Amino acid sequence: MRRSTTPKAASGLVSSNTNSELSVRREGGKIWSHIRQKWLVETPEERVRQAYVVTLHNEYGFSLDQMDEELSPLLGRGSARARADIVVWRTVQDKADSKTPLIAIECKADNVTIKAPDYAQGEAYALYCNAPFFVTHNNRETRYWRVKKDRMPGCIEEIENIPHADASEKDIRELIDKLKTFKEDEFADLLHSCHNVIRNREHLDPAAAFDEIAKVLFVKVWVEREMKEKKRRVNLFTADYLDEQLGTHPLNDLFERTKEAFADDRIFAPDDRVNLKPATGREIVRLLERYNLSDTSEDVKGIAFERFLGRTFRGEIGQFFTPRTIVEFMVRMMDPKEGDLVCDPASGSGGFLIRFFEIVRESILADVDQQYRAFAAELDRKKLSDSKRAELLREKYAELQAAIDQRKRDSRLWKLANRCIYGCDANDRMARTSKMNMIMHGDGHGGVHHHNGFINVNGIFEGRFNIIFTNPPFGANVEPSDHITDADVRTNEEENRRYIETYGQLYKESQARVNASKGKPIAYLFDLPKRGNGRKLGKVKTEILFIERCLALLKPGGRMGIVLPEGIFNNPSLAYVREFCEDRARILAVVSLPQETFYSSGASVKASLLFLGKFTSKEQADFEKKRDAGKAEVEAKYAGEIAAETARLESEIEASKNSKDTERRKKVERDLIEYRSRIADKKTREARAILRERFDYPIFLYQAEKVGITATGEPDSNELNPNANMPSGMNAEKTCLELFRRFRKKPDAFASGDDGR
Repeated sequence: MRRSTTPKAASGLVSSNTNSELSVRREGGKIWSHIRQKWLVETPEERVRQAYVVTLHNEYGFSLDQMDEELSPLLGRGSARARADIVVWRTVQDKADSKTPLIAIECKADNVTIKAPDYAQGEAYALYCNAPFFVTHNNRETRYWRVKKDRMPGCIEEIENIPHADASEKDIRELIDKLKTFKEDEFADLLHSCHNVIRNREHLDPAAAFDEIAKVLFVKVWVEREMKEKKRRVNLFTADYLDEQLGTHPLNDLFERTKEAFADDRIFAPDDRVNLKPATGREIVRLLERYNLSDTSEDVKGIAFERFLGRTFRGEIGQFFTPRTIVEFMVRMMDPKEGDLVCDPASGSGGFLIRFFEIVRESILADVDQQYRAFAAELDRKKLSDSKRAELLREKYAELQAAIDQRKRDSRLWKLANRCIYGCDANDRMARTSKMNMIMHGDGHGGVHHHNGFINVNGIFEGRFNIIFTNPPFGANVEPSDHITDADVRTNEEENRRYIETYGQLYKESQARVNASKGKPIAYLFDLPKRGNGRKLGKVKTEILFIERCLALLKPGGRMGIVLPEGIFNNPSLAYVREFCEDRARILAVVSLPQETFYSSGASVKASLLFLGKFTSKEQADFEKKRDAGKAEVEAKYAGEIAAETARLESEIEASKNSKDTERRKKVERDLIEYRSRIADKKTREARAILRERFDYPIFLYQAEKVGITATGEPDSNELNPNANMPSGMNAEKTCLELFRRFRKKPDAFASGDDGR
């Protein structure tokens, strides 16, 4: 991680200009190159490079004499082949003697999520000139790499940082050998170590100990944000800083400032505090301080955090977490797009919402980058001066940046984070965890609530969402005694005004429906518990209500993916649940998972993934027309038989009454009831068979064997979607996701065996 003060140059190694602060100089469409000592035409790309030159000088202590720009190791300055944007030498003399440089830097466009091809370009230069380090950088992300010179190209390792100018040879060797960015397992183990420290020293139960870790992690997130946004050099999140403070509990003082920063997010209650002894708090800070969460990839943080959660809460609170491989697959199956509204009414740690946010955000940034590149290519076809071209590029760049500034209301990323992502969890710890997890992944957590997922809140109400993802709790029951209370619908005046302003009349109507049900059982809101026979509501499985809730939340034409116990699909007593789904949505796919998929999360139930597409208005009308026609045909088919048999039995009843044969009358009355029940079931089955024949469509079915996780939670091969760990002999086209996509395009080809499998 970066040092808190500007490093001083080692004596005799760098030039005297090291200690003077630099700044980015711009004027009249030009930007000053400190290295080349001349004005350049200011393009957005040049601005990124010159800003990083300033960073290398001011924060790392490298002199301008140690650096060069746009240098090719083979063909000289300006060559397109393996050209490095910035090159840094160990000393001024090394540069003068044309010795091997220390660092090669590849600057990328701001709106690109840096990926493997971008690493390869920087690595190519570093390999050509034998540099041990290279950097990929834009204003969104900076990543540091060591080049493994004894391996083939592509064998690179991400590290935590690059050397500072005053680093000794020993420092550099240690950096290359040891100082790697922490990986998922390392971070998960670190969090677990912190958890154990708290449990052992404070004697808290696992869940309470986790709450304290959450508070300390939020302090760290806040401190790093402050350092980054306000260019603060002093790191407040260190054991040394705590030791220097005079207060009785300096960590709690930092937590109070953190609560203020996150007040609008309602993550902590106003009276929450760090419930740790100062010495315990200091030890947790000491363990965490050397890791930089801001510079650690969101993927690493997310995986590590979820592993820690799974380990901590396994069996503790009756909930489990969806493995990331399952999350990735389910989200990809729904193919989310910008503008889609997503909800998870049992959000747990927020995995589905986070992945949706990441995928859509990346697509927005890629679109903006494509627009910029297309604009630049268009300018290249025109006869423009360099200055005019740069001016137009700057204007376009500023326009595109404004459109994705997440801090700017109504920008594309602001809408994604604040108007497209919703979730709730009935457990306050899980709701807080979900928000915390989303903040670690880049925000978008404002729509997550501690609330009963069956009851409307904020923007979560019927007919609103394009996509639903959820992994509901299995096996629990909603009891008849579970009533809708004032607390389930209460909002303060400010919240109510804001929600009405945001969601309009639909919000009012949604709340009116819940208000009208206050004091009644929660199951009263649903149709499935009644099973169509009007009998008194009893207890009902939670997962069954979640199926109905998710379908209700969807817009017509919306789609959903839900994890369900396999009994939902094959238990004869649950046929009414399956028919409920068939009456409202197309079954897009059913993917059966291995028995052990959720073992490591504390669940032993064999599960499958159900993907549904809610009927559009046109599809619903077509379905109902065919359903009613089938019913009418069956009614007509059996009308004569029913009339005759009913008349016969009623005649026997009447005769037994006249003869006062009570036993005979009771038997015939039972026969009549049984006949009516039997014929009703027969008509229903036949009408359903006619409906399925006439409203016929193909369903994608898949039996998965390898889903990326073992029974013990270790990584495994994964056949669900294209990834780096597919089973031997499998390519991307053979994964479940790609087969599903091809099936959707040409289902008949699969039926005939011509799908290319």
